[in-house]
Amino acid sequence: MKRTFLALLVTLAGFLANAQKDYWQQEVNYTIDVSLNDRNHTLKGMLNLEYINHSPDKIDFIWFHLWPNAYRNENTAYAKQIMRDKDGKKRWKDMKDKGAIDSISFQVDGVSAKTEPDPENIDIIKLILPKTLRPGEKIKISTPFVVKIPTYSSRSGHLGNSYMICQWYPKPAVYDRKGWHQFPYLDQGEFYSEYGNFTVNITLPASYVVGATGSLQNPEELNKYKEIGRINFLDSNKNVKYTPAASGTKVLQYKLDNAHDFAWFADKDFIIRYDTAALTSGKVIDVFTYGHENGNANWRKSVLFVEDAIRHYSSWIGEYQYPLAQAVEGPKNVMSGGMEYPTITLITSPKAGEEELDGVITHEVGHNWFYGFLGTNERDHAWMDEGMNTYYQFRYEAEKYRANSIFGNAIPTEVKQKSLPEFESAIYGAISQIPTTEAIETPSAAFPNKDDYATVIYLKTAVWMYLVEVAVGQDKMDEIIRQYFDDWKFKHPYPEDLKAEFEKKLSKGTDEIFKLLDQKGNF
Repeated sequence: MKRTFLALLVTLAGFLANAQKDYWQQEVNYTIDVSLNDRNHTLKGMLNLEYINHSPDKIDFIWFHLWPNAYRNENTAYAKQIMRDKDGKKRWKDMKDKGAIDSISFQVDGVSAKTEPDPENIDIIKLILPKTLRPGEKIKISTPFVVKIPTYSSRSGHLGNSYMICQWYPKPAVYDRKGWHQFPYLDQGEFYSEYGNFTVNITLPASYVVGATGSLQNPEELNKYKEIGRINFLDSNKNVKYTPAASGTKVLQYKLDNAHDFAWFADKDFIIRYDTAALTSGKVIDVFTYGHENGNANWRKSVLFVEDAIRHYSSWIGEYQYPLAQAVEGPKNVMSGGMEYPTITLITSPKAGEEELDGVITHEVGHNWFYGFLGTNERDHAWMDEGMNTYYQFRYEAEKYRANSIFGNAIPTEVKQKSLPEFESAIYGAISQIPTTEAIETPSAAFPNKDDYATVIYLKTAVWMYLVEVAVGQDKMDEIIRQYFDDWKFKHPYPEDLKAEFEKKLSKGTDEIFKLLDQKGNF
């Protein structure tokens, strides 16, 4: 019996080792050259990317996302979705400039390549490869593109000459062990992207200040940002502006490795703030924020909020991986309080109080972990991104302020005076009473409206995480999530992979815990 048991352990160990060994993901390395025309609000770009097939499969085509086409007309999945909301028709009407992407002409290894449109979505296209891409092989894909920037309404757009450039370039869909994941742009429902290295060259009028994914490679510009940003950080009452050349253009280069998206923000009136943050390991990162002179008065503390979020999440989950972190003060957005991208986040809560603003910034910065480092399929399993991140946001707010952004000033004084465990118990007890209908494991697009989506994906998932914490203990919970982070950073974990991490660390099965993800209604 003993010998049989040992043999079983050896077999199991071998199975787990092979499972880890057999994991694969595609790799996409980008070089993008783009120019901003701020007179007609357009981008003219050239995409060059290296696509490496690490899969065991032969590939004859690659699906591409052409996100800006979501704004082209009322027949897109995005337009149809927002029209379901009570303010949808007004939002569409207020979007004076509709968006689009044109002038696509693919070449693969220098050979012109055909494309096929998706029959239902104009923001998806199939690139037919001139020859089969075999396992282990790589190809070079290029195309010019021109983007008509929409009036800001969802994530990408412009308000006058203030630019929020997100989901803007032709982008390969993910191909993983479950197949292709091509889907249209949605307001309610986020993304899933391949990892790779980015080099992006942005040409624009010299009078703009830019915040972007990755590290700025222009020493003179970078040093000026740091110099002025440091002055504004050390004296929060100062709003020293960067005053570059009033005419002409400049080319700014940004680089970031191990990323799955790139966004950038340009404005002539940004107030830069800058500091450095040392992490426990001794690693030092740059922290920039970009605000407005007449913006939210609490933004003067934005750098401190970013730093605090980075340190807390690093201690709870795993160390921040990138060399810098940034936040941009944006206009009010009816969909959310912010939108995250690798190393940079747009914060769209202009009237937030200090604690609320801290919570929003922390949530969006936290997405560097649950979306940035742990690259889950946000469209199909949004809870692994938004919900898990909300759990940590609530932990941050409870520890720092004895507060919770859901209840704001409505929390009674006697509750705020409780110990941290008692306070969290009271907060989650109250949240758990908020009516929910759908199961946590519901695809984003399946929710009937944004309120149901937010209640289930954000709040119900946070309650689930808290219930798991209570069941296993916070120390064990932290140990499991840190191991999950170590095993899956810069990869594409699925719910079953998270479940496997719990099973590694717990002596009893986790089936009942994870069955709750499929339970409709309240727990």
